[in-house]
Amino acid sequence: MLSEHVMALHAGRGKRIAGTPRVIRRGDRRGMETPGGVAAAAASQDSNYALWEADKPVSERLKLPTDEVFDPLPPQLLRKYVAYATKYVQPRLGKAAADVLQKFYLDLRKKHDTMDSTPITARQLESLIRLSEARARIELCEEVSSQHAEDVVQIMNHSMLDVYSDGLGNIDCLRSQSGSGMSKTAQGKRLASQLQRVSEQTQNALFSVQQIKTIAQEGGLDAHLINDIIASLNNQGFLLKKGPRVYQLQIAP
Repeated sequence: MLSEHVMALHAGRGKRIAGTPRVIRRGDRRGMETPGGVAAAAASQDSNYALWEADKPVSERLKLPTDEVFDPLPPQLLRKYVAYATKYVQPRLGKAAADVLQKFYLDLRKKHDTMDSTPITARQLESLIRLSEARARIELCEEVSSQHAEDVVQIMNHSMLDVYSDGLGNIDCLRSQSGSGMSKTAQGKRLASQLQRVSEQTQNALFSVQQIKTIAQEGGLDAHLINDIIASLNNQGFLLKKGPRVYQLQIAP
C-alpha cells in the first residue's frame, strides 16, 4: 500500500487512484445501460490509462500537473521507506529488462568505437544493471521489468546528451581525455563565449594565441585540445586569422 501510495503521488496519478470518478465521454456510453456494461467500460478505461502512463517518458512522469499541489513525503517516512526497500527488496534482473540493457550497451559501444573516444567497458553495463535494480527496488518489485530498464536508458541518454551533445541533438563521443566531461564541440562553444565576454569588457576583438590559451585554461578547458579548438573555430568562421598567431573574434556560436 505504501509503495502504491508513493508511486501514485509522485507519478501524477494521486487523484485517479484515490478514487475520483472516472471521466467517460458521451460516445463511450453505448452498452453501459447494464451494470456489466459499466464495469466493462471502467475496465477498458483503466487499461487505456495504464497504456498511456506506460508510454510516457520519465521526464513527463516526473512533471507535476499544473492542477495539483505538490505534497512531498515527510523526510522521516521517506528515510524509513528507503531503508526498508534497501534491506528487504533484492530485485532480480528479468529477461526482458536484460534485453533492453544489452541492446543499449551494444549500441553505445558502436557509437564509441573510435580511437579518440572514451572506451565503454563492462563497468558501464554493471552500472546500468545496478541502476535498473535500484529503479525496481524503489517500487518494492522483486523483478526488474523492461519498463524499469527503459527508464534507466532514458536517464542515461539524457545525461549523455548533456555531456556529449554537439548542440544539434546528436551525440559527439570525442570527449577530452582529461575527463572534462565535454565534447570538443562543447568546449569550442565555451571558449568562443569566454572570448566574447573578454572582448566586450576590453572593447577589443583581437587575441593572440597565447591570450586565447590563457583564457581557455582559466575556463577549465583541456589544454591538450586548445590548438585543435582554435583551428576548429577558425574553420567555422568564429575566429578570423589576422596575422601570425593573431585572431579576430567574429560572432560567437
